[in-house]
Amino acid sequence: MTRFLIAPQWQGSPAARAMLLVDGAGAIAGDLPRKDTVALDVPLEAGESLGTGVHRLSSLLRVRELVRDAWQPGTVVIGGDCSVSVFALSALRTLDDLALLWCDAHPDINDPETSPSGAFSGMALRAILGEGEKQLALAPGLPRSRVVMLGARSIDPGESQEVSQLSLIPPAQVEPDAVAAAMRDTGASRAWVHIDVDVLDPAEFDGVSSPLPFGVTAAALTAAIKAVRAEMPLAGATIAGFAPRSPSDAVHDMGTILRLIGAVA
Repeated sequence: MTRFLIAPQWQGSPAARAMLLVDGAGAIAGDLPRKDTVALDVPLEAGESLGTGVHRLSSLLRVRELVRDAWQPGTVVIGGDCSVSVFALSALRTLDDLALLWCDAHPDINDPETSPSGAFSGMALRAILGEGEKQLALAPGLPRSRVVMLGARSIDPGESQEVSQLSLIPPAQVEPDAVAAAMRDTGASRAWVHIDVDVLDPAEFDGVSSPLPFGVTAAALTAAIKAVRAEMPLAGATIAGFAPRSPSDAVHDMGTILRLIGAVA
């Protein structure tokens, strides 16, 4: 039985309407089995940078502890912003046999020096690699050889070199056998799937802060994830970035969200 952990964190987002992430996580929670769902009491205050290059660091550290305390094997984490994936992975006993499928329109591989915003969600993958702000980086981090990046199409100048070192699958090349092969080639025996819903094409999904054209279709993404699951078991998954502008917009996108949940659950 899949367990769902709702982490309505907004503090890692650079978006002007970051608080919509709280509404998005709540909307998803309303469609999940209540007995299998745990909602975290995430602080609403912005928090302080604590003298670092990461905005709202104090609140991020608090959410990390909440996620770690609530984590159980086989959990699907519902964000909130993308940095909840960092916190969930930090709760795993080991990353030694793990590969990460990073499904996101953005690489999120900045560090505090290259980040144009100072928002931690744009540094989330870098922290998973064990780099960036030491208070948030995994130790040890996940090797680059076990990261497959799917659907990235908005890359900051400071991220280009890092992205070139990863296995990259552009949106137009997302097909099940290719994604499963890329994950198999990592040599890992388990997978974690991170999905920021902005990886999807805005023609079929509206509820993101900054929609980007030429994304992945929901059908292609769910087929790719199912192919990965046929290749290796999932250690867990994250679905993040849902920011509907109104309750009616949330209803419009919920069918797609539930398809994604069905693919990872």
